[in-house]
Amino acid sequence: MELDGHVAIVTGGGRGIGRATALELARLGATVVVAELDAASAQRTAEDVAQMRRPSLAVTIDVTRRGDLDAMVRRTVERFGRIDILVNNAGIYRAAATLDITEEHWDAVMAINARAVFFATQAVLPTMLAQRCGTIISLASMAGKIGSRTNLPYNASKAAVISMTKSLALAHAADGIRVNCVCPGFVETDMWAKVSAEQGALLGMSPDEFTKARLKSIPLGRMETPEDVANVIGFLASPRSAYMTGQALSVDGGLVMH
Repeated sequence: MELDGHVAIVTGGGRGIGRATALELARLGATVVVAELDAASAQRTAEDVAQMRRPSLAVTIDVTRRGDLDAMVRRTVERFGRIDILVNNAGIYRAAATLDITEEHWDAVMAINARAVFFATQAVLPTMLAQRCGTIISLASMAGKIGSRTNLPYNASKAAVISMTKSLALAHAADGIRVNCVCPGFVETDMWAKVSAEQGALLGMSPDEFTKARLKSIPLGRMETPEDVANVIGFLASPRSAYMTGQALSVDGGLVMH
C-alpha cells in the first residue's frame, strides 16, 4: 500500500488507460477521484475503486473548461483535504491528411490533449505548493517523439505534453513537485478502434489490416494493454520513482528506442 494516505485525481478515468490507472492507484492504496466527461463511466470506475475498499469520488467535468477544473480541485480538497497525484489522461484522436486538417480539427485536438493538460496542472498546483509535495503524470505518446503522415495535430499535441513536462519539472522541482509523462504505443482501447479505422481508411487498409501491420512492427510482439501503461504510472506516482522528474518514459513495446 505504497500510496496509502495519498489522494489521486485521474482525468478521463472512466475508460481505457484512465480506468486502468484509477484501479492501479487504488490497488497501491490511494484515494481516487475519477474526473470524466461521461458521468456513467466515471461512476462505474469510482464504484469499482470503492469495491477495493479505497475511498473514491466521481466528478463530471469537461477538461477544456477552466471552471470545471477548478470545481474538480475544490470538490477533491473539500472531500479529502489534499491532492497528492494528478494524472492528466483525458485525450482524443483524429486523423487526417495534411491538406484536410481544418482549424476546428487542430483546435479540438490541441484543446484536450495539450491545453487541458496545462490548465489541469495549473489548477492543482496551489494545493500541491501549499503541501510542498505532489506528483503530476501526463499521458503523452510515442507519437510525440516521431513524425506522422496522417495525424499531425495529434503528434504535435503529444510533443507539447512532453515539452510541458520538462518545463513544469524544472519550474517546480524545488517545491517538492515531480512532473513526468508516459509515452504509450499501440494500446488496445476504444481509442484504438478509432485509430485503426481512420488511419486504415487514409492508407487504403481495413481496420484489421492496419492493426495487423502495426502489430508486426512491435519488437515485443503484442499489442499494448491499458494495464501496461497503468503499471508505469503507478510506479511514477510512488516513492519508488522519487528521484525522477522531467522524464518522458516510452511504454511502447520497443517501438521508439530513444
